[in-house]
Amino acid sequence: MALFKRKIKEKEVADKEKEIPKKEESAELPAGASLPKGGDAHSYRVVLSPHISEKGTVLGEQNKYIFKVTENANKIDIKKAVGNLYKVEVAEVRVLHMPSKHRQVGRHEGRKPGFKKAIVTLKEGSKIDIVQ
Repeated sequence: MALFKRKIKEKEVADKEKEIPKKEESAELPAGASLPKGGDAHSYRVVLSPHISEKGTVLGEQNKYIFKVTENANKIDIKKAVGNLYKVEVAEVRVLHMPSKHRQVGRHEGRKPGFKKAIVTLKEGSKIDIVQ
């Protein structure tokens, strides 16, 4: 009896597949959908955010900017992503792994997660306007 139910179920699934026409896959985005301006989707996955800190503002005067990046990003990916997002030419990229930190508030203690950051040096004449 279980075999009979299984065949009926397979037939129902086959009938449903016939009813729904399959769409052709295209490389273009669907109508109304768009990527954020200034870069492609990969760039937004690599560069997470600008890292605003006191050291970052001092480095900004030297044409160096700090960004939080994904853990699996390398220097080449970061260079391409910053170039795409901000439309600038990157001269150099340095990468740091910030360790996790122990934090305690009263009796409660835990860990603040670590992250990966990149210090990006731009070529002369290039500038990024980061709102602080």
